[in-house]
Amino acid sequence: MTIKPIRRITGGAVQYDGAGVKLVRIIGYNDVKDFDPFLMLDAFDSDNPEDYIKGFPWHPHRGIETVTYLIDGEIDHGDSLGNRGSIDEGCCQWMTGGSGIIHQEMPQASEHMLGCQLWINLPQKDKMTEPAYRDIRKEMIPVVKEPGMEVRVISGTYHNTAGPEKGDYVATTYLDVKLEGNQTWSMSFEAENTVFIYIVRGSIHVDGQQVLLHRAILFGEGDTVEFKAEEDGARFFLYAGKPLKEPVAWAGPIVMNTSEELRIARQELQNGTFIKHK
Repeated sequence: MTIKPIRRITGGAVQYDGAGVKLVRIIGYNDVKDFDPFLMLDAFDSDNPEDYIKGFPWHPHRGIETVTYLIDGEIDHGDSLGNRGSIDEGCCQWMTGGSGIIHQEMPQASEHMLGCQLWINLPQKDKMTEPAYRDIRKEMIPVVKEPGMEVRVISGTYHNTAGPEKGDYVATTYLDVKLEGNQTWSMSFEAENTVFIYIVRGSIHVDGQQVLLHRAILFGEGDTVEFKAEEDGARFFLYAGKPLKEPVAWAGPIVMNTSEELRIARQELQNGTFIKHK
């Protein structure tokens, strides 16, 4: 067993996206190489509806998967596949953009909006796969309870407990972990996997230093992550997946492998041929 050290810590930057939603972009365009196969992580944590109520009106996606998970709040959604619904407390929306989908996400005024959206890159061979949508309800997500901790398994496996997803195109581990104060936590992965966490609440002590909430930690070489919650406890999301190591051409909500593929996507949006499957 080799403990992974801290490779990088990022707190992201405040951004305004959609029709004017205030969020923190923890990782994004300039982080592709380090966080491969993960492209973007947008976090939202607000008790002011003015920060998010304008939402994300109809927009396209191609070449990626988007995973939206909420601890608190509510987001109504709709898409070109005919899906309609709501993501609320403890629920997750896992959408495969594939060859092309158009959707909207409209947060509703809530006492507190807390969660994030993760973008996972699709392998080159699967960029134009058929779009798909998965509505993961709170009761579908298993909770592993151990002394001093709770682990919600959204995707992948934790201690032989499988989540409702595994990642059809990129095998993805996605955990929501709550630790009591001074509780130690560890997990092993294939050494080649990219592993990072985003701290939602509290703080942790890892690799000889304290890391506060609203920070992401990308881990370096090794096969095991291990750290301890500080006295105030901690809650974090953990993400792990094997890097694709493929070229990335990225323009807004469309992520392909070449600039020519981006040009084709823009042209298809203009002439109405973007949607391939209905």
